[in-house]
Amino acid sequence: MKRLLAVIVGGFGLRVLLRRRLRAAAVPEPADELRAKLAETRSDEPEASANGAASNDSVDSRRADVHDRARRAIDELRD
Repeated sequence: MKRLLAVIVGGFGLRVLLRRRLRAAAVPEPADELRAKLAETRSDEPEASANGAASNDSVDSRRADVHDRARRAIDELRD
């Protein structure tokens, strides 16, 4: 009976020890990797102009282009 109790307690102790080791050696969170990639891509982007007018024009032109393509796609689906 004492041996059975010792084995059970030893098993629980081993389990706790292994859990602590796994937590210490845990892999980095996927969110941390994505944040690092996002920071890297943001550093590669060109800086916006001081007044921001050029960047607004490019955003507006891109937005208009996307809307035009979407309208054409919808018209093709309707036909």
